[in-house]
Amino acid sequence: MTTGAVTARRSSLIAASVFLVALCLRPAITAVGPLLPQIGLDEGLGEGALGVLGALPLVAFGLASPLVHRLSKWLGMERAVFVSLLVLAAGSVLRSYTGSVGLWLGTLVIGASIAVGNVLVPVLIKRDYAGHVSRAMSIYTAFITGGAALASAIAVPVAAGSNWRLALAIWGGLALVVALIRIPAHSSSAPLPAEPADDNTPLVSVWRQPMAWLVTAYMGLQSTSFYVFVTWLPTIELSHGFSEQAAGIHLFLFQGFGLVGGLAIPWLMRNPRSQRAGAVTASIPIVVALLGLLLAPKLVIAWAIIGGLGQGAALVAALSLISIRGRSHHETTQLSGMAQSIGYLLAATGPALAGYLTELTTTWTTTLIVFTTLATLQILIGATAGQDTRPTP
Repeated sequence: MTTGAVTARRSSLIAASVFLVALCLRPAITAVGPLLPQIGLDEGLGEGALGVLGALPLVAFGLASPLVHRLSKWLGMERAVFVSLLVLAAGSVLRSYTGSVGLWLGTLVIGASIAVGNVLVPVLIKRDYAGHVSRAMSIYTAFITGGAALASAIAVPVAAGSNWRLALAIWGGLALVVALIRIPAHSSSAPLPAEPADDNTPLVSVWRQPMAWLVTAYMGLQSTSFYVFVTWLPTIELSHGFSEQAAGIHLFLFQGFGLVGGLAIPWLMRNPRSQRAGAVTASIPIVVALLGLLLAPKLVIAWAIIGGLGQGAALVAALSLISIRGRSHHETTQLSGMAQSIGYLLAATGPALAGYLTELTTTWTTTLIVFTTLATLQILIGATAGQDTRPTP
């Protein structure tokens, strides 16, 4: 094998390792849902406080995302991702083993570190897989949902064999391992290619682009329903007589079928002129799942599967819209930061609002009606955000 071939293969392996980062972007969050009853009992927290705890990472996403662009310009994208993985590992230890204050502070640190990967990894993928963005995004989402599903599935068994603190802290170890694997990327990463000037494309801030706000709203609404599911689905099931173990398995199915939905949706996103079919199709199962939980909660396994298919597909649709609507690497980074900042701040209200409404009404009925309505709104926004915005030649 020639030196050039070896170098090319090494570069490909380094580029592919970005998908390992995706494994670290959800477990520290999705492992919390199945353990909320134990955390609440141990820390003396009610549904409202637990809802706030579940929302904290999303608040951190929202606050940190607009700053990631500056961090990447200062450190470079690869080093920024590397540092974020180290901070994630430290935050996991802080959350589990430094008392009540550490529980809240560590959760914020975890959210801020994950925000860096949320914003930059899609940009790295657009750089390294420019000819296959939707397919690469589906693989990225598969790694995200795979890691999230694994965390949901083993949280209760690990806690049963030790305690909830270790069940949460182990995901910091995964982040540390991936950080070490990614060290060669610092010296081997390709710079962002120079982009040709286009006199016909005005340099308008994404914050002033209506389409950017539609993409942001779609990102926010799909994230809202996702985090309501992963935070509260186990507790909803417990209220209907299911065991913690069964609830953990159902949450695993929700996450696992998200992987299937994420891999399936790109064929509906292939049209370069319109992604409406994909954005709408991905959203419909979420409405069906929420209505199912409201009207036939005993069939929760079906709603977990259907909801998971929709959530995985909707995440790919949202990330693909960000990459497709961004007309340059610079604009894509800005749009990613905007969509994930405002989007996750919107999503942060989801778990907290769900907990508050349930504590106020003592049932899940009002909560499920509210979030079914929001999921329906997501369908309408997806139909608009996915439509062709370019003039007909």
